[in-house]
This record gives sequence, C-alpha cells and structure tokens, in this order.
Amino acid sequence: MRQIFSFLVMTAVLCGAVAVRAQNFDAVTITTTAIGDDLAMLTGQGGNIGLFYGPDGVLMIDDQFAPLSDKIRAAVVAVAGQPVRFLVNTHWHGDHTGGNEAFGGARAVIVAHENVRARMQKGQAMPALGRVVPPAPDAALPVVTFKDGVSFHLNGTRVDVHHIAHAHTDGDALVHFPDRNVLHMGDIYFNGFYPFIDGSSAGSLAGMIAGAARGLELADAATVIIPGHGPLSNRGELAAYHAMLTGVAQAVAAAKAEGMSVDDAVAADILAPFNADWAGGFMTPERFLRSVYPLADN
Repeated sequence: MRQIFSFLVMTAVLCGAVAVRAQNFDAVTITTTAIGDDLAMLTGQGGNIGLFYGPDGVLMIDDQFAPLSDKIRAAVVAVAGQPVRFLVNTHWHGDHTGGNEAFGGARAVIVAHENVRARMQKGQAMPALGRVVPPAPDAALPVVTFKDGVSFHLNGTRVDVHHIAHAHTDGDALVHFPDRNVLHMGDIYFNGFYPFIDGSSAGSLAGMIAGAARGLELADAATVIIPGHGPLSNRGELAAYHAMLTGVAQAVAAAKAEGMSVDDAVAADILAPFNADWAGGFMTPERFLRSVYPLADN
C-alpha cells in the first residue's frame, strides 16, 4: 500500500504544467473513504482531499489536478448530494490546487493563506524539481485569505484553519475539526516516507518539525489524521514522523558541526538509522538529505 502511495506522490510532485497536460488521467479513479457521518477522504492522483458536508453546504480541502475536476465533482455529489461551497487550499502546489479554476468557476469560495494567493498569482520557479509554474488564472486564485488562521461555522460545528509558517512552504495550513476529532495536515505530513520540503517556497525543516508538533498538540489517541500524501493516519504514526524529522535535524546539525559538506554527509550515510522506515518514497535518502541539508539552518 505504501509503495502505491509513494508512486502517486512521485507522479504528483514531479508533474510540471506540461507533464500534467500530456499525462493521461483517464484511468484515475476517485476513491471515497468515509470518516464518520459527514466527513470523508477522497484519493485519486495528487494530494489527499478532505470533504465535510451537511445542510449548510460542502467544505472541501484541496482539489488535486485540473483534469480530475469532473471526477472529483462527481464524487462529491455522490457523497454529499450537493456541489462544493467552500474550498480550502492547504498550500499552493498544483497537485492540491489544480482544480481551483474549475471549482472557483463554479462559484466555490476559495480560501487559503495569503502566501498561497501571492505565489499562485505571480507564478513560481521550483529549481529542485526543474519546474517553472506559470501564474494561475484569476478564477483559480483564493478570494478569501488569512494571515494566522480562520474559522468556519458550518453544519452545526466549527472548523479551524491554522497557518504553519515556513514548513512544506510558507503558506501551509492545518484544518482541524475539533468536534469530529479529525485533522487534515496537508503536505506538512507525508505518512510513511521522507517528505518533500519546498525550499524555493520558503519551506524549512524546522517548520516541518513545528507543524508536526502542532498536529500532535491538536490530536489525541482517537484522532483521525488525513496526511497530505499516504493513507489515513493517527497520532501514533504522526509522533513517529515527528521523531524522524527531529532525528534528521539532529543528524544534520551534528554533521555540519563536524564540518561535513553535503557530499560528505551523503557518503557517511548519516540517515541510515531512519532509512528502513522512511526511505520507501520518491525522496530517496540521498535526495532527501541533499534537499534538507541547506534547509536545516532555517
């Protein structure tokens, strides 16, 4: 199962604008996993989608790639019996915002951190992936932005959105349903494998650690956690992920204190204690180490 999710993550993160247009999404199936009576996770290709629905309308978290919008819309209606009213983006990457234009054009209110709108509006270079993302069309841009957080009062309950600074990007958000004990963590949490941290979007290893710690503060033993990528999770698995990130930061700091270059650290295999549990994704140990080495001071 984790190998399948790893392949989907690799495809999602490495797909640039041209690759997405060329890729055939016809075979992708949107799968719905129920979380209680009014919440669900949708999976297909791209970031995991959260769905909250009731008499006041549907709130959706992220929307994967643009070519999947019709399939996602059909899955939402099949579950909720109505279209999306609010759409929350956990960050700006296209495997989480690619459907914005379609849903925004259908009058969904798009909500995100102010940095998400800024990066989508101007476009973004991603040197680590060899990508240049062009500016998004106006219909894809968030129309409601926040700085520290925002709350929805919907379907008889409260939904809290918390900004986490400089984690996967500089516009990350956790979406918490305290009355349902459900937490969507976006790409702050890659369940089961080393994460991608977008340094070109002001992401940092320290911010990822802080984001995982914030998730642990919001969760208890019964919390259902939706990661940005990977299967549904829980607090115990998130704690193991937080411990891994903390251990990686300590290993990198020790290597730098010894004067090691990144090539030295790769040769010394300083991530060896973590690889058995976390190296199964598209971020191989070497690739992950090379990506976090310059970010570990941030």
